Amino acid sequence: MGGTVIRAALRSALNQVQYVDPVRPRRARGLVASVYQRVEREFGMLAPPVALHSPAPAVLAASWMMLRESLLARGELDRATKEVVAAGVSVGNGCPYCVEVHSATFGGLVHGPAADALSTSRVEDLADDATRALALWARDSAFPGAEPPKPTAETVGVAVTFHYLNRMVSVFLGDSPLPPNVPAGAHGAATRFLGRFMRSSAIVEHRPGDSLELLPPAPVGEDLWWAADNSTIADAFARAYAAIGEAGDRAVPADVRALVIAQLAEWDGRPKGVSRAWVSDAVSVLSPREKPIGRLALLTAMAAYQIDPSVVDDADLPDSTLIELTSWSSLAAARRVAAVAAQGKTPGHGE
Repeated sequence: MGGTVIRAALRSALNQVQYVDPVRPRRARGLVASVYQRVEREFGMLAPPVALHSPAPAVLAASWMMLRESLLARGELDRATKEVVAAGVSVGNGCPYCVEVHSATFGGLVHGPAADALSTSRVEDLADDATRALALWARDSAFPGAEPPKPTAETVGVAVTFHYLNRMVSVFLGDSPLPPNVPAGAHGAATRFLGRFMRSSAIVEHRPGDSLELLPPAPVGEDLWWAADNSTIADAFARAYAAIGEAGDRAVPADVRALVIAQLAEWDGRPKGVSRAWVSDAVSVLSPREKPIGRLALLTAMAAYQIDPSVVDDADLPDSTLIELTSWSSLAAARRVAAVAAQGKTPGHGE
Protein backbone atom coordinates (compact mmCIF):
# COMPACT_ATOMS: atom_id res chain seq x y z
CA MET A 1 0.00 0.00 0.00
CA GLY A 2 2.76 2.46 0.96
CA GLY A 3 4.62 2.05 -2.32
CA THR A 4 1.47 2.55 -4.35
CA VAL A 5 0.63 5.72 -2.44
CA ILE A 6 4.09 7.21 -2.87
CA ARG A 7 4.23 6.43 -6.57
CA ALA A 8 0.85 8.10 -7.01
CA ALA A 9 2.08 11.08 -5.02
CA LEU A 10 5.15 11.46 -7.21
CA ARG A 11 3.04 11.43 -10.37
CA SER A 12 0.74 14.15 -9.07
CA ALA A 13 3.15 16.08 -6.84
CA LEU A 14 2.89 19.41 -8.66
CA ASN A 15 -0.89 19.37 -8.18
CA GLN A 16 -0.24 20.08 -4.50
CA VAL A 17 1.11 23.57 -5.24
CA GLN A 18 -1.37 26.37 -4.50
CA TYR A 19 -1.60 30.02 -5.63
CA VAL A 20 0.72 29.56 -8.64
CA ASP A 21 0.82 27.22 -11.61
CA PRO A 22 4.27 25.57 -11.69
CA VAL A 23 5.79 24.75 -15.04
CA ARG A 24 4.96 21.16 -16.00
CA PRO A 25 7.99 19.04 -16.90
CA ARG A 26 6.89 18.47 -20.50
CA ARG A 27 6.69 22.25 -21.01
CA ALA A 28 9.95 23.14 -19.27
CA ARG A 29 12.50 24.95 -21.39
CA GLY A 30 15.83 26.64 -20.85
CA LEU A 31 16.88 27.21 -17.23
CA VAL A 32 13.71 25.60 -15.86
CA ALA A 33 14.32 22.42 -17.85
CA SER A 34 17.95 22.30 -16.72
CA VAL A 35 17.02 22.65 -13.04
CA TYR A 36 14.22 20.09 -13.34
CA GLN A 37 16.57 17.53 -14.86
CA ARG A 38 19.09 18.04 -12.07
CA VAL A 39 16.48 17.85 -9.31
CA GLU A 40 15.04 14.60 -10.64
CA ARG A 41 18.48 13.08 -11.12
CA GLU A 42 20.02 14.09 -7.78
CA PHE A 43 17.07 14.41 -5.40
CA GLY A 44 15.22 11.40 -6.79
CA MET A 45 12.03 13.26 -7.73
CA LEU A 46 10.83 16.64 -8.94
CA ALA A 47 10.33 17.93 -5.41
CA PRO A 48 7.39 20.37 -5.14
CA PRO A 49 9.26 22.67 -2.68
CA VAL A 50 11.74 23.34 -5.49
CA ALA A 51 9.40 23.14 -8.49
CA LEU A 52 6.95 25.66 -7.00
CA HIS A 53 9.58 28.32 -7.80
CA SER A 54 9.42 27.60 -11.55
CA PRO A 55 7.34 30.67 -12.55
CA ALA A 56 10.52 32.64 -11.73
CA PRO A 57 13.39 30.68 -13.37
CA ALA A 58 16.34 32.45 -11.70
CA VAL A 59 14.73 32.04 -8.29
CA LEU A 60 14.12 28.37 -9.09
CA ALA A 61 17.83 27.97 -9.83
CA ALA A 62 18.76 29.81 -6.64
CA SER A 63 16.55 27.64 -4.43
CA TRP A 64 17.97 24.47 -5.96
CA MET A 65 21.55 25.75 -5.68
CA MET A 66 21.22 26.40 -1.93
CA LEU A 67 19.57 23.03 -1.31
CA ARG A 68 21.92 21.07 -3.51
CA GLU A 69 25.22 22.52 -2.34
CA SER A 70 24.35 22.49 1.38
CA LEU A 71 22.35 19.26 1.78
CA LEU A 72 23.13 16.99 -1.16
CA ALA A 73 26.73 17.71 -2.13
CA ARG A 74 29.53 15.62 -0.65
CA GLY A 75 31.21 17.29 2.34
CA GLU A 76 32.66 16.75 5.78
CA LEU A 77 29.26 15.80 7.24
CA ASP A 78 27.32 12.75 6.14
CA ARG A 79 23.85 13.12 4.66
CA ALA A 80 22.11 11.74 7.76
CA THR A 81 23.66 14.45 9.95
CA LYS A 82 22.54 17.15 7.54
CA GLU A 83 19.04 15.66 7.46
CA VAL A 84 18.95 16.10 11.26
CA VAL A 85 19.54 19.83 10.77
CA ALA A 86 16.91 20.02 8.01
CA ALA A 87 14.32 18.23 10.12
CA GLY A 88 15.23 20.17 13.28
CA VAL A 89 14.83 23.56 11.61
CA SER A 90 11.51 22.39 10.16
CA VAL A 91 10.32 21.35 13.64
CA GLY A 92 11.19 24.78 14.99
CA ASN A 93 9.37 26.53 12.16
CA GLY A 94 6.31 24.31 12.43
CA CYS A 95 6.60 23.03 8.86
CA PRO A 96 5.07 19.51 8.98
CA TYR A 97 5.64 18.93 5.26
CA CYS A 98 9.42 19.34 5.59
CA VAL A 99 9.52 17.48 8.91
CA GLU A 100 7.88 14.50 7.23
CA VAL A 101 10.16 14.48 4.19
CA HIS A 102 13.43 14.93 6.04
CA SER A 103 12.72 12.77 9.06
CA ALA A 104 11.65 10.05 6.61
CA THR A 105 14.91 10.48 4.68
CA PHE A 106 16.84 10.31 7.95
CA GLY A 107 14.91 7.16 8.83
CA GLY A 108 15.84 5.65 5.49
CA LEU A 109 19.50 6.24 6.29
CA VAL A 110 19.53 5.53 10.04
CA HIS A 111 17.04 2.99 11.31
CA GLY A 112 15.79 2.98 14.88
CA PRO A 113 14.11 5.21 17.47
CA ALA A 114 15.99 8.35 16.41
CA ALA A 115 13.93 8.55 13.22
CA ASP A 116 10.71 8.18 15.20
CA ALA A 117 11.76 10.98 17.54
CA LEU A 118 12.45 13.29 14.61
CA SER A 119 9.25 12.39 12.78
CA THR A 120 7.17 13.26 15.85
CA SER A 121 9.13 16.48 16.56
CA ARG A 122 10.58 15.05 19.81
CA VAL A 123 14.15 16.10 19.14
CA GLU A 124 14.90 16.21 22.87
CA ASP A 125 14.39 12.42 22.94
CA LEU A 126 17.27 11.67 20.57
CA ALA A 127 19.59 9.33 22.46
CA ASP A 128 22.92 10.24 20.86
CA ASP A 129 24.34 13.33 22.56
CA ALA A 130 25.88 14.87 19.44
CA THR A 131 22.79 14.26 17.31
CA ARG A 132 20.50 15.64 20.00
CA ALA A 133 22.63 18.77 20.45
CA LEU A 134 22.62 19.43 16.70
CA ALA A 135 18.87 18.87 16.42
CA LEU A 136 18.11 21.08 19.42
CA TRP A 137 20.21 23.90 17.97
CA ALA A 138 18.48 23.50 14.60
CA ARG A 139 15.06 23.58 16.25
CA ASP A 140 15.91 26.70 18.26
CA SER A 141 18.08 28.41 15.65
CA ALA A 142 15.63 31.30 15.20
CA PHE A 143 16.36 32.50 18.73
CA PRO A 144 19.28 34.80 19.59
CA GLY A 145 22.00 32.99 21.51
CA ALA A 146 21.44 29.56 19.95
CA GLU A 147 24.86 28.44 18.78
CA PRO A 148 25.47 25.33 16.66
CA PRO A 149 27.69 22.69 18.28
CA LYS A 150 30.00 22.98 15.29
CA PRO A 151 29.25 26.10 13.22
CA THR A 152 30.45 25.00 9.78
CA ALA A 153 29.38 26.03 6.30
CA GLU A 154 27.43 22.79 6.04
CA THR A 155 25.44 23.05 9.27
CA VAL A 156 24.62 26.73 8.91
CA GLY A 157 24.08 26.37 5.16
CA VAL A 158 21.45 23.67 5.68
CA ALA A 159 19.83 25.79 8.38
CA VAL A 160 19.67 28.88 6.13
CA THR A 161 18.24 26.77 3.31
CA PHE A 162 15.48 25.30 5.45
CA HIS A 163 14.55 28.55 7.15
CA TYR A 164 14.04 29.70 3.56
CA LEU A 165 12.26 26.61 2.24
CA ASN A 166 10.01 26.19 5.29
CA ARG A 167 8.51 29.60 4.57
CA MET A 168 7.97 28.90 0.88
CA VAL A 169 6.44 25.50 1.67
CA SER A 170 4.16 26.99 4.32
CA VAL A 171 2.80 29.46 1.76
CA PHE A 172 2.49 27.23 -1.30
CA LEU A 173 2.08 23.64 -0.06
CA GLY A 174 0.00 21.70 2.44
CA ASP A 175 0.98 19.83 5.59
CA SER A 176 2.18 16.60 3.99
CA PRO A 177 3.92 15.37 0.82
CA LEU A 178 1.40 12.52 0.73
CA PRO A 179 -1.89 12.88 -1.18
CA PRO A 180 -4.73 14.20 1.02
CA ASN A 181 -6.81 11.06 0.44
CA VAL A 182 -4.28 8.71 2.08
CA PRO A 183 -6.13 6.73 4.78
CA ALA A 184 -4.88 7.36 8.30
CA GLY A 185 -4.04 3.68 8.68
CA ALA A 186 -1.77 3.78 5.62
CA HIS A 187 0.12 6.91 6.57
CA GLY A 188 2.87 5.17 8.56
CA ALA A 189 3.56 2.62 5.83
CA ALA A 190 3.58 5.35 3.19
CA THR A 191 6.04 7.44 5.20
CA ARG A 192 8.36 4.46 5.68
CA PHE A 193 8.26 3.80 1.95
CA LEU A 194 9.06 7.48 1.36
CA GLY A 195 12.15 7.05 3.53
CA ARG A 196 13.27 4.01 1.55
CA PHE A 197 12.60 5.85 -1.69
CA MET A 198 14.58 8.92 -0.60
CA ARG A 199 17.43 6.74 0.65
CA SER A 200 18.18 5.52 -2.88
CA SER A 201 19.22 9.03 -3.93
CA ALA A 202 20.52 10.13 -0.51
CA ILE A 203 23.28 7.51 -0.46
CA VAL A 204 24.70 8.75 -3.77
CA GLU A 205 27.62 11.15 -3.44
CA HIS A 206 27.20 14.35 -5.45
CA ARG A 207 30.22 16.38 -6.46
CA PRO A 208 30.30 19.84 -4.86
CA GLY A 209 29.87 22.81 -7.16
CA ASP A 210 28.09 21.15 -10.06
CA SER A 211 25.15 23.56 -9.77
CA LEU A 212 27.22 26.74 -9.93
CA GLU A 213 26.90 27.08 -13.69
CA LEU A 214 23.17 27.73 -13.33
CA LEU A 215 23.68 31.33 -12.13
CA PRO A 216 26.37 33.95 -12.78
CA PRO A 217 29.10 34.67 -10.20
CA ALA A 218 28.39 37.21 -7.47
CA PRO A 219 30.46 38.83 -4.72
CA VAL A 220 30.58 36.99 -1.41
CA GLY A 221 29.05 39.38 1.10
CA GLU A 222 30.00 39.88 4.73
CA ASP A 223 26.95 37.99 5.96
CA LEU A 224 28.35 34.81 4.40
CA TRP A 225 31.08 34.72 7.07
CA TRP A 226 29.67 31.34 8.14
CA ALA A 227 30.74 29.83 4.79
CA ALA A 228 34.36 30.91 5.07
CA ASP A 229 35.53 27.30 5.52
CA ASN A 230 33.90 26.16 2.25
CA SER A 231 34.50 28.26 -0.86
CA THR A 232 32.01 26.25 -2.94
CA ILE A 233 29.14 26.83 -0.52
CA ALA A 234 30.11 30.51 -0.20
CA ASP A 235 30.09 30.85 -3.99
CA ALA A 236 26.76 29.03 -4.35
CA PHE A 237 24.98 31.09 -1.71
CA ALA A 238 26.44 34.35 -3.06
CA ARG A 239 25.01 33.54 -6.50
CA ALA A 240 21.66 32.51 -5.01
CA TYR A 241 21.48 35.59 -2.79
CA ALA A 242 22.19 37.83 -5.78
CA ALA A 243 19.51 36.20 -7.95
CA ILE A 244 16.88 36.43 -5.23
CA GLY A 245 17.98 39.97 -4.40
CA GLU A 246 17.48 41.02 -8.03
CA ALA A 247 14.07 39.33 -7.96
CA GLY A 248 13.19 41.33 -4.86
CA ASP A 249 14.21 44.56 -6.56
CA ARG A 250 11.73 43.75 -9.33
CA ALA A 251 8.86 42.43 -7.24
CA VAL A 252 8.99 44.22 -3.88
CA PRO A 253 8.55 48.00 -3.64
CA ALA A 254 11.45 49.75 -1.92
CA ASP A 255 9.30 50.90 1.01
CA VAL A 256 8.11 47.33 1.58
CA ARG A 257 11.66 45.98 1.50
CA ALA A 258 12.75 48.58 4.03
CA LEU A 259 9.80 47.73 6.29
CA VAL A 260 10.53 43.99 6.20
CA ILE A 261 14.21 44.53 7.05
CA ALA A 262 13.32 46.89 9.89
CA GLN A 263 10.77 44.47 11.34
CA LEU A 264 13.19 41.54 11.09
CA ALA A 265 15.87 43.55 12.91
CA GLU A 266 13.53 43.91 15.90
CA TRP A 267 12.13 40.37 15.86
CA ASP A 268 13.18 37.85 18.50
CA GLY A 269 12.39 34.91 16.21
CA ARG A 270 9.44 33.66 18.23
CA PRO A 271 6.07 32.80 16.66
CA LYS A 272 3.67 35.70 16.25
CA GLY A 273 0.67 33.73 17.47
CA VAL A 274 -2.66 33.47 15.66
CA SER A 275 -3.69 37.14 15.43
CA ARG A 276 -2.65 39.21 12.42
CA ALA A 277 -3.12 42.51 14.27
CA TRP A 278 0.65 42.97 14.42
CA VAL A 279 0.99 43.00 10.65
CA SER A 280 -1.90 45.44 10.22
CA ASP A 281 -0.10 47.82 12.58
CA ALA A 282 3.21 47.35 10.78
CA VAL A 283 1.89 48.10 7.27
CA SER A 284 0.01 51.21 8.42
CA VAL A 285 3.04 53.27 7.33
CA LEU A 286 2.68 52.11 3.70
CA SER A 287 0.60 53.64 0.94
CA PRO A 288 -2.81 52.04 0.29
CA ARG A 289 -1.48 50.40 -2.87
CA GLU A 290 1.49 48.88 -1.05
CA LYS A 291 -0.30 47.70 2.11
CA PRO A 292 -1.49 44.32 0.75
CA ILE A 293 1.95 43.67 -0.75
CA GLY A 294 3.62 44.61 2.52
CA ARG A 295 1.23 42.37 4.44
CA LEU A 296 2.12 39.38 2.27
CA ALA A 297 5.86 40.11 2.48
CA LEU A 298 5.86 40.51 6.27
CA LEU A 299 3.74 37.43 6.88
CA THR A 300 5.99 35.36 4.63
CA ALA A 301 9.07 36.46 6.52
CA MET A 302 7.75 36.25 10.08
CA ALA A 303 4.53 34.21 10.18
CA ALA A 304 4.04 32.27 6.95
CA TYR A 305 1.54 29.99 8.69
CA GLN A 306 -0.84 32.97 8.94
CA ILE A 307 -1.13 33.34 5.16
CA ASP A 308 -4.46 32.32 3.68
CA PRO A 309 -6.08 32.88 0.26
CA SER A 310 -7.36 36.32 1.26
CA VAL A 311 -3.81 37.58 1.85
CA VAL A 312 -2.62 36.31 -1.52
CA ASP A 313 -5.73 37.53 -3.35
CA ASP A 314 -5.43 41.01 -1.86
CA ALA A 315 -1.86 41.32 -3.13
CA ASP A 316 -3.12 40.44 -6.64
CA LEU A 317 0.24 39.50 -8.16
CA PRO A 318 1.06 37.44 -11.27
CA ASP A 319 2.71 34.08 -10.60
CA SER A 320 6.27 35.20 -11.32
CA THR A 321 5.98 38.29 -9.10
CA LEU A 322 4.33 36.30 -6.31
CA ILE A 323 7.23 33.83 -6.29
CA GLU A 324 9.82 36.60 -6.42
CA LEU A 325 8.20 38.50 -3.54
CA THR A 326 7.80 35.51 -1.26
CA SER A 327 11.27 34.24 -2.14
CA TRP A 328 12.89 37.57 -1.26
CA SER A 329 10.93 37.76 2.00
CA SER A 330 11.77 34.16 2.94
CA LEU A 331 15.47 34.67 2.28
CA ALA A 332 15.58 37.96 4.17
CA ALA A 333 14.26 36.09 7.22
CA ALA A 334 16.53 33.09 6.69
CA ARG A 335 19.65 35.23 6.43
CA ARG A 336 18.81 37.18 9.57
CA VAL A 337 17.70 34.16 11.59
CA ALA A 338 20.75 32.07 10.78
CA ALA A 339 23.13 34.93 11.53
CA VAL A 340 21.49 35.74 14.87
CA ALA A 341 21.35 32.08 15.84
CA ALA A 342 24.97 31.37 15.04
CA GLN A 343 26.70 34.47 16.35
CA GLY A 344 24.16 36.55 18.20
CA LYS A 345 24.36 39.39 15.70
CA THR A 346 22.56 40.50 12.57
CA PRO A 347 24.98 41.31 9.74
CA GLY A 348 23.91 43.45 6.77
CA HIS A 349 21.56 42.00 4.23
CA GLY A 350 23.37 43.49 1.29
CA GLU A 351 20.46 45.63 0.12
